[in-house]
Amino acid sequence: MKSEKQYLLVVDDHKDVLEMLGDYLESEGFRVRLAQNAEQALEIVRADKPDLAVLDVLLERGDGFTLCRDIQKIANVPVIFLSGKGEDTERIVGLEIGADDYIAKPFNPRELLARIRAVLRRSAAATASDSEQVAEQSTRFGRWQLDHAKQVLISESGDQVSLSTGEARLLKVFLEHPNMVLSRDELLEKTQQRRASMFDRSIDNYVSRIRKKIEDDPSEPQLLKTYWGGGYALNVDESK
Repeated sequence: MKSEKQYLLVVDDHKDVLEMLGDYLESEGFRVRLAQNAEQALEIVRADKPDLAVLDVLLERGDGFTLCRDIQKIANVPVIFLSGKGEDTERIVGLEIGADDYIAKPFNPRELLARIRAVLRRSAAATASDSEQVAEQSTRFGRWQLDHAKQVLISESGDQVSLSTGEARLLKVFLEHPNMVLSRDELLEKTQQRRASMFDRSIDNYVSRIRKKIEDDPSEPQLLKTYWGGGYALNVDESK
């Protein structure tokens, strides 16, 4: 029987930091698994999907950015990065590859706790929204059909194209607002419940990936268009 406690994975190659965080988070009511490298972390995720992962960016064997990508291939797990650097570039890279938050070392464990709880609340809200959309089964647009449950695009000829969770959520927002120009801030708020920071390119990156999957010529998009100074719009007639 699965524990009712929320389940966290913490990955850091410094054993003292790892054990300190593990003890603290367990004292705050979480179930916690610890890993010192990417290999151990992936074994844990495969065996029992955590509700959230806290990943150190610099690991002795592997790195947090690659580990984040590998985890997302297995399951949709919210991620908070820990880093000894406070540089904006590193933080932005982390957010662009799908992390939900980023905290620089040294940090107060109570701050990490607050961020963990905030990400878990946002994740629960997003999951509830996704569940409502799954009930609709699929949405047709242009020559594509989006299967919400499987996160798969189906062409008129029956070919299937898989979407990442981030791509599926963003496309869902566009389908809920057909032919409407949405700004990057609006898209981030609707998909990740956060505001854009300076130089944040995560929405642009997701749009680029979606275009490669739905456009005949991604360099000259006809469906998912850019409106300079405005944002993006999916220019189709929506039908269920």
